[in-house]
Amino acid sequence: MTARVIALDLDGTLLTPKKTLLPSSLEALNRAKEAGYQLLIVTGRHHVAIHPFYQALALETPAICCNGTYLYDYHAKKVLEADPMPVDKAQQLIAMLDEYQIHGLMYVDDTMMYQYPTGHVIRTSNWAQSLPEAQRPSFTQVDSLAQAAHDVKNVWKFALTDEDLPKLRKFGEQVEASLQLECEWSWHDQVDIARQGNSKGKRLTQWVESQGLSMKDVIAFGDNFNDISMLEAAGMGVAMGNADDAVKARANVVIGDNTTDTIAEFIYTRLL
Repeated sequence: MTARVIALDLDGTLLTPKKTLLPSSLEALNRAKEAGYQLLIVTGRHHVAIHPFYQALALETPAICCNGTYLYDYHAKKVLEADPMPVDKAQQLIAMLDEYQIHGLMYVDDTMMYQYPTGHVIRTSNWAQSLPEAQRPSFTQVDSLAQAAHDVKNVWKFALTDEDLPKLRKFGEQVEASLQLECEWSWHDQVDIARQGNSKGKRLTQWVESQGLSMKDVIAFGDNFNDISMLEAAGMGVAMGNADDAVKARANVVIGDNTTDTIAEFIYTRLL
């Protein structure tokens, strides 16, 4: 294949478990850019939570955020394309969250909102505090997610965690069946809920075709279930060694895990 676009998931893929970029990956990706490749971040994250990585990679391309819910122009600071969750669906989902006593983050406009500081919120907030102020993602605690969903312009997605994984899985199944929303696992204990039809693969395909390219020109790196759509859509889908076996089975190639120089090695041996 003649790859011209490198699509990169962040957590579990390009980032180490400590949420850092390996120097080897950064160097290899800079070499790839110099050779004419376009690099694209395709993440489950909110755009306010990609600052340090986008800047380190010195990208010009837009970022695909919240599992394909929207395309964000980082430099112009604006959303280019989006399919947010309808307000009535968000309200119904929040009612179900209350019923099941599950908490999490609601990704909206330019911040992530929560009612209760769960472990996931605390961990992510602590990570944010470790960053320079200009790079810190925005978190907002609110008295009522239901009211907030009514007041904001866009609800991008919900990120839900719970120590009781069987309960969380059952909840996701109930949501898909009753609300026709999309549930994707983005971490071993996190399920993301967004508008049905949104996916990394769909938004990536739209952007690639808008550039006059084909998905055959794309090599995509990912590690989790929310990456499967782009791994399958790309000319070459590369799964990380730390991925679940079900994800590896949907990729063309499996490399080493996200603590090693495996992405750099793949770029040098297969792309440059």
